[in-house]
Amino acid sequence: MSYIEHKSSESMEDYLETILILSGRLPVVRSVDIANELNYKKSSISVAMKHLRELEYISVSPQGYITLTKKGREIADMIYERHRLLTDWLIRLGVSPEVAAKDACRIEHDISPESFAAIKRHIQ
Repeated sequence: MSYIEHKSSESMEDYLETILILSGRLPVVRSVDIANELNYKKSSISVAMKHLRELEYISVSPQGYITLTKKGREIADMIYERHRLLTDWLIRLGVSPEVAAKDACRIEHDISPESFAAIKRHIQ
């Protein structure tokens, strides 16, 4: 169950999560930073950022600096929390960190809020 109403919502959620992560590491986030982080072409990032801007999940300054809007930040925070918690949980179950991170990325988009809350209660 994806939280962005868009045909490629999983990738859009990944972009929002990446913007959130980069905003914690860099003074400003630009399309080139996202492209470098995800190893995508800048042209692909530009198209995605246009969609996210149209959906009002991000804003882009005249200088090209990308920031999350309130609703974009809410989704990014939720996806990132899921990613961190699921990755840590899988590692504790004995999964290698690399596989745990990849699997958490897949799970984080589809798990229901009810199931995630149950897992969170169980492991905390």
